[in-house]
Amino acid sequence: MLPKKILDEIEKVSRELNLDEKQKKKLKEEVEREYMKCRFEAGESIGILTAQTIAEPATQLTMRTYHVAGSLGIKVTLGLPRLIEIFDAKKKIESPMMMIYLKKEWNTKEKAEEFANKIIEKKIYDLAKNVSMDLFNHTIQLELKDKRKNEKVAKIIEEKIKNVKAKIKEEYIVVEPKSKEEINIAELQKLKDEVLNIVVEGIEGVVAAVVRYEDNNWIIQTLGTNLEKVLGMEEVDETKTYSNDIYEVYKLFGIEAARNLITKEAYKTMQEQGLDVNMRYLYIVADVMTWSGEIMSIGRYGVAGAKHSVLARAAFEETIKHLARAAIKGEIDELKGMFENVMIGKVAPTGTGMFELIVRGRRHESSGEDKGGNEEE
Repeated sequence: MLPKKILDEIEKVSRELNLDEKQKKKLKEEVEREYMKCRFEAGESIGILTAQTIAEPATQLTMRTYHVAGSLGIKVTLGLPRLIEIFDAKKKIESPMMMIYLKKEWNTKEKAEEFANKIIEKKIYDLAKNVSMDLFNHTIQLELKDKRKNEKVAKIIEEKIKNVKAKIKEEYIVVEPKSKEEINIAELQKLKDEVLNIVVEGIEGVVAAVVRYEDNNWIIQTLGTNLEKVLGMEEVDETKTYSNDIYEVYKLFGIEAARNLITKEAYKTMQEQGLDVNMRYLYIVADVMTWSGEIMSIGRYGVAGAKHSVLARAAFEETIKHLARAAIKGEIDELKGMFENVMIGKVAPTGTGMFELIVRGRRHESSGEDKGGNEEE
């Protein structure tokens, strides 16, 4: 009755807890009872149950929408805003974060704090003591807090910005455009802002980092992500470290990793609110969003807008637009889906495990009779 994976888990738990045969049998009976409760009958409309199971508790997520993590005040998006980000597959999210796990030899508080400080991006603005503009000579003068970094910063400025020279004069770095005749005050101010925003240390995109202890691990939680560069660092455990940016994970690891992250982040968001939603419903949504090999949002420009049925598209949003386009193109709605059948009052062809199966049997060689029947439905 139970799948092999669950039976293997029962064996594993029994060994770990040293259960005798009687206890093991009782454990198996309890697991079977819970397993039977979770099964669906053939014909059950799983899609509708999924929508209801996720949407109903999601209305309760508006109570707590943000959380400030650590003394640095990292603002973390929670609740309904975070669910909208996930299911709408937004490319730009409000609180991009990474959860960085360290390898065993670096898994201490001191080394974790040192690593966190190492990866935080430091711009010239953070290193500068004084910044001024010489309007007469059309130059920008920088005085750094640590004069030993003058040569390094000057070199980075010339690498990052074309058509400028960075020279060291006494204790200052003087930045000047190669063609001064064409530059005015507004352009000089723009150049100054560009210079101050150059990242000279740390990892670009990581704005802040908080170290915390969880499950015997020192974890670095960051505001801002750059997963590709972080995973290339020797201190990082690449098997556990992840980002909450779905598109970043998709770009680095592919659609299956993005699917897993959608499920993980949605489940985590609901668990933080004390809501228990079965993972299988979230798997269905994640499958629908990623089955094509690309990430699709649940909306007019994604899953709902990609339906073949004209009536189903029109029932969701932009009714007039869909009906007008269908009329111009001469589209035909074959009424094979659920939405369109409900709209016209027909029984919807829906439900898990409900399908027609035709078996073609082989004719018995000696008697000439059908061994399995010509056709069985």
